[in-house]
Amino acid sequence: MTGYDAIADWYETTFLPGWRDDPLEIGLVLRDLLGPGSGPCLELGCGTGAHAGRIRDLGRTPLGVDLSAGMLRHASPRLPVVRGDAEALPIATGSLPTVVSVMVHTDMPDYPAVLREAARVLAPGGVFVHIGVHPCFCGGFADRADERAVVLRPGYRETGRTTKSWTDRGLRDKVGATHRPLPALLHAVLDAGLVFERFAEGGSPTPTVLGWRAVRR
Repeated sequence: MTGYDAIADWYETTFLPGWRDDPLEIGLVLRDLLGPGSGPCLELGCGTGAHAGRIRDLGRTPLGVDLSAGMLRHASPRLPVVRGDAEALPIATGSLPTVVSVMVHTDMPDYPAVLREAARVLAPGGVFVHIGVHPCFCGGFADRADERAVVLRPGYRETGRTTKSWTDRGLRDKVGATHRPLPALLHAVLDAGLVFERFAEGGSPTPTVLGWRAVRR
């Protein structure tokens, strides 16, 4: 996610304000899947810490890890952060009750490795919550220019890095995205040793967000 260094200020001052009304219902999905609790909650790829308040409102203590020093510069007033790789977390095995990944899995080319690390640092019975772009309706193959319908073009079954986007005024045209079809994404969770508990979707009329809650065996 070091590519975010070049756009960190734009992300904080221009991109984020346009999402404060939460049109993708990320806050609603997070409340549904994570729910109230206590103790530390690690956010993988925390960026500028935009979701720290939502985690804190649920009674939990947000902690953040991200590769981008530029993004962490904006995040540090919002939550304790460390610059690090989500594929090799500087955290003891079995030490955390909760880990979340919010709208970042397409920034992580080896997300299966990230899931394995999330499972490693979770205590037995610990909770992992994933919230990300819906793999069936978002990506370089999905044209969302018409809010009433999504036009799906060839490409859904392809796994890999793409810089294509249906708009040149968003985020993905700047940093690209790694797409994984739904079966590959779900299998990676199971392969990490996590067990699904709940699912949720967000955004309308066609879901933009897919989330789930899983626990460490």
